Amino acid sequence: NSPTESLWGSLKQARIHGRRFATRREAMDEAIDWLSFYNHGRLHSTLNYVSPMQFERSWYAAQRQQAA
Repeated sequence: NSPTESLWGSLKQARIHGRRFATRREAMDEAIDWLSFYNHGRLHSTLNYVSPMQFERSWYAAQRQQAA
């Protein structure tokens, strides 16, 4: 529960707080854009300064090599 709350808190603080959107679609597009950055572009110190998606790709590649 705590990681999820942290994620939504970061989203609200970074992109949503204090903004007014003309439509729900506009708000959803903003949230999706931020989530894309959060997963694909944000470098994370505990992941050795790679994005979460790059970390997962590397992990899966290592798993496949071990299985072979």
